[in-house]
Amino acid sequence: MPPKSVLVVSLEIAEVEMPTEWLPSGWKVLRVMDVCSAREVLTDNTFTVGLLLLGSVTPRDVEAIDDLLEWRQSIPWVGVLSPLALRDEGCRRLIVKHFFEFHMSPVDGPLLAQSLERAERYAEKGEAGSLKNSPSKCAGDLGDMSIIGDSPVIRELRRQIVKVATVNVPVLIWGESGSGKELVAHAIHKNSPRAEKPFVAMNCGAVPASLIQAELFGYERGAFTGALKDKKGLIESAEGGTLFLDEIGDLALELQVNLLRFLQERTIVRVGSSHPLDVDVRVIAASHMQLEEAVRLGRFREDLLYRLNVLPITVPTLRDRKEDIDLLAHYFFKRFSAEKGRRLDDFGSRAMLAMYQHDWPGNVRELINRIRRAMVMSEGHLITPEDLGLHCASEFGPRDALGDARFRAECEAIHDSLAGNGNNKTRAARDLGVSRMTLYRLMGKHGISA
Repeated sequence: MPPKSVLVVSLEIAEVEMPTEWLPSGWKVLRVMDVCSAREVLTDNTFTVGLLLLGSVTPRDVEAIDDLLEWRQSIPWVGVLSPLALRDEGCRRLIVKHFFEFHMSPVDGPLLAQSLERAERYAEKGEAGSLKNSPSKCAGDLGDMSIIGDSPVIRELRRQIVKVATVNVPVLIWGESGSGKELVAHAIHKNSPRAEKPFVAMNCGAVPASLIQAELFGYERGAFTGALKDKKGLIESAEGGTLFLDEIGDLALELQVNLLRFLQERTIVRVGSSHPLDVDVRVIAASHMQLEEAVRLGRFREDLLYRLNVLPITVPTLRDRKEDIDLLAHYFFKRFSAEKGRRLDDFGSRAMLAMYQHDWPGNVRELINRIRRAMVMSEGHLITPEDLGLHCASEFGPRDALGDARFRAECEAIHDSLAGNGNNKTRAARDLGVSRMTLYRLMGKHGISA
């Protein structure tokens, strides 16, 4: 059996030394200092894994690296990036697109050695590059991703989740309140190699500042009044899995220092103890505020932002994906229908139009609350705008002669399609070549009852 080998491509990263002492015993190492040399070596040689060390790079460097890793995607690549490289958007794209695993410098040697061994086992199974080329992954078709919707922005969100799930680095999720940030965090965890391990969540804005230290890092018996026994913190409880820190922007500055130390060293110290504990946890953070602005105002540490913001994800607002309202509304209608004692058939066309017209400042959470309210308050068989607490504006307006003709033709087409399909709106929408949401909107426009 040929010896296991690693090609080290080192690009301007002075703080990372030659990693021979980190490698498992018996590995063959070849080091090159630029992409051109790496391409020449890879033309005539095969390597078990690749190790890419990145410091300060230019856009041209990123493009050359992208071409190299695309060309040799059969090799699993492990990356080590300096904090400066992490600030570059192009480098972050490389992480998502190509890296099997990723570390930040200064690197922990034993952890890097473990990554290389995992990459070697992965290559031995012949799976290198499979994540990138898997049809289901590329399509964003994940069976365990409970994100409802089929709008372009939601399909893109699913694709991003697929990419970041397999890379063992921090993720920072931004989204307005109620948009589903924790749902995205769950999806990342469930589709990652850590899926069988714990998912532990904490809302940094919901826990008093005086308790967060003990909640996150745990404490020893006698550390303070009431500490009657040792207790694991949330970080320890998430061992091997994922720690989700919601509303990270609300974390006090003094605790940001401790979190930064954990991200750098992968160790924690319980309150009342002096002994560090090694913990293997992936951190996913989320915020509704723009953390760059919080940094500018001195409320958030810039170095912590760069540690967390390796793989950023933005969750779209509901007003940016109104074509999903039909799917979402009926999903929650079915989910909560058991709470309504008597029969409630569906949403009326005016209710659907009102939901389409509403701006949804509270996003999906507001939609859920309004639907649950309507299912309790409704006195008919169909939910109305009044049940939802919404106003349905009329779409009727002045029209010229041609507009009147079009209006009548549109109205007749809708009537004919509904009549021809037994008032089944799904089939009628399909026959008309529009979405069900659009059909509801047109029915409201023409005053056609459900």
